[in-house]
Amino acid sequence: MRLVTINYQGKEQAAVVTDNGVARVQDLNDTYNQQWPADVLSLLTSGQLTEFRLWFESLDELDKVDSIIPLADAEYAPLYRHPRKIWGIGLNYVEHASDLSEAAPNTEPASFMKPDTAIIGPNDTIYIPRQSERTTAEAELGIIIGKTCKDVPEQEAQDVIAGYTTVIDMTAEDILQKNPRYLTRSKSFDTFFSFGPQLLTPDEVGDVHALNVSTMINNNLHRKNVVSNMTFRPWHLVSFHSKVMTLLPGDIISTGTPGAVVIRDGDVVACHIDGFEPLVNPVNG
Repeated sequence: MRLVTINYQGKEQAAVVTDNGVARVQDLNDTYNQQWPADVLSLLTSGQLTEFRLWFESLDELDKVDSIIPLADAEYAPLYRHPRKIWGIGLNYVEHASDLSEAAPNTEPASFMKPDTAIIGPNDTIYIPRQSERTTAEAELGIIIGKTCKDVPEQEAQDVIAGYTTVIDMTAEDILQKNPRYLTRSKSFDTFFSFGPQLLTPDEVGDVHALNVSTMINNNLHRKNVVSNMTFRPWHLVSFHSKVMTLLPGDIISTGTPGAVVIRDGDVVACHIDGFEPLVNPVNG
């Protein structure tokens, strides 16, 4: 299943991507006399995502749904705006660490947290803060947690994952380089975390470790790498962070970038991942 959030009549609402367009969950409820949560975060926190997916896949056809929105007309928003936690992972590809002249962590993930006020969605503008003269953008694979969990064994990590998404994470790199203790500030400016447009459930993804993640700038490839080249792979990241604090439905783990690119006014940055709708954001500096 491919879930999105769209702007519809002034409200951000959950929808499902189909072959013919986007079907709002509320329209599905109205058509089939159901009561599924009609926003993505509520669908996650209610614990009903798998049940909803199976129900939706059991439908013979969607001809009864009056208002399928053509994909070209869908106006995407962030998947949701208020996750309880956003974990970011730094320097998770050795090649990216070398870009920053730093040694890649090899014993434990270099993780940090971001506020939900940093969240934007597809096609929203990234604003370079006045305090920074060197801001970078980083394409990443995002893991979305689907179950409340604590101390998850690595071999069971897949069982608590609701799905995956595309992420663009920003860093005021010049602030960070002044002092590593400035990491939180350098990562937390408004518009510094874009995610969406699609949440892909695991059955849509196949082998996560085979996915290629690409940082794009102005339609040109800046850096590309495969998930299997991460120092700490997705199941390890879920397990590790669940041993730090309880993970909750809707929590996001952004798994690290193959390469950060400096962004300037007028640029367009994108995250491309195999099989996912690209995430694209313009830059204002």
